Amino acid sequence: MRNKACVGPAGRTATLSTMEEDYLSSNANNGGNPSDALEQARQRKHAAMLERLANRQHTRRSAESDDSSTSPAFESTSSFLTRFSDSKRSIEAQIAQSRLTPMPETTQLKPQLDAISASISSLEKLVAENSYFLPSYEVRSSLKAVSDLKQSLESLSADLVPKKKFSFKNKAPKKDPALDSNREKKETEIVKPEKMSYTVPDSPGFRNKTREVLVMKFSGSEIGEFTISDLDSCEVRLIGCVRALFVHRLRNCRVYGGPVMNSILFEQVEGCVFVMASHQIRIHHAKATDFYLRVRSRPIIEDSSGVRFAPYCLRYEGIHKDLQEASLAEETGNWANVDDFRWLRAVQSPNWSILPENERIGLIDISNSNLDTRSEEI
Repeated sequence: MRNKACVGPAGRTATLSTMEEDYLSSNANNGGNPSDALEQARQRKHAAMLERLANRQHTRRSAESDDSSTSPAFESTSSFLTRFSDSKRSIEAQIAQSRLTPMPETTQLKPQLDAISASISSLEKLVAENSYFLPSYEVRSSLKAVSDLKQSLESLSADLVPKKKFSFKNKAPKKDPALDSNREKKETEIVKPEKMSYTVPDSPGFRNKTREVLVMKFSGSEIGEFTISDLDSCEVRLIGCVRALFVHRLRNCRVYGGPVMNSILFEQVEGCVFVMASHQIRIHHAKATDFYLRVRSRPIIEDSSGVRFAPYCLRYEGIHKDLQEASLAEETGNWANVDDFRWLRAVQSPNWSILPENERIGLIDISNSNLDTRSEEI
């Protein structure tokens, strides 16, 4: 179609189609006004355009109607909630009905449970497909309802589906009385270690003293046993080496001793402080007592409580030579490796602990032990 430019009454330039130009020419030949003819042509053109748009919109709506008939969709939140609620009530009714199933018909439960599970899956899919336009609160609420239905189904299945019974087909092997006896004997030995039955030996020592400072100096090649017994609020200083030491029934005492070549046995001590060195140390019935030790093996406590341990801290003239002769010159660190024979659990025994450094006594020097003391020499 050919277009032609012309100038209107107000100086405006307009583009005319061939149809408009022909209409204007015929109207001019008939003596009509060119401006009126132009306006009528434009109105006709606008009407034709509106008709085309209406036809196009009608075609589009028809296509959308065909699509909606093949795929279910929800145009609003209210329509979704209506369908969701109907499906939820239906599933709840199925679960309630299954609970009323008589026990003899439990074999029919599995198909029912499978059907309920499929319905719950469809409901969950429904939420997923329409979550793009639902408010976030409605999505969370719907998913929570689906989760509750799943839990109800699991509970129903656990209550109604019979569990398989099982039994051990193989008979238990016969127990050997001899093996059981040996096992019980070993367990008894572990749980209840053998107690040492002893009496206070009739050997040199300090006995039955109260509030005294007692000093013993050991000399000579033949050194035997020494006993400290029944002391109250005394201080004992042992200088030199001794073969064995027995400590019995001491209360509120302080005992500072040189190296012991074999072992030290403590029995019934309370509120005391001991600074001792030995190859073996065993402690029975001790309460609230501190031990500063150097020991070759692990110290053993039994029936004791509130006992604390720290490293050896004694000094006197010639102590280094005595420690070497007793094979105790090296610090082994075993003072902190205490065995509690009344505590067999894997956790730390509550009956003993490491003495905090800020509560430990300093280095004890007993070199000058001749003044205002009761001294003896063996």
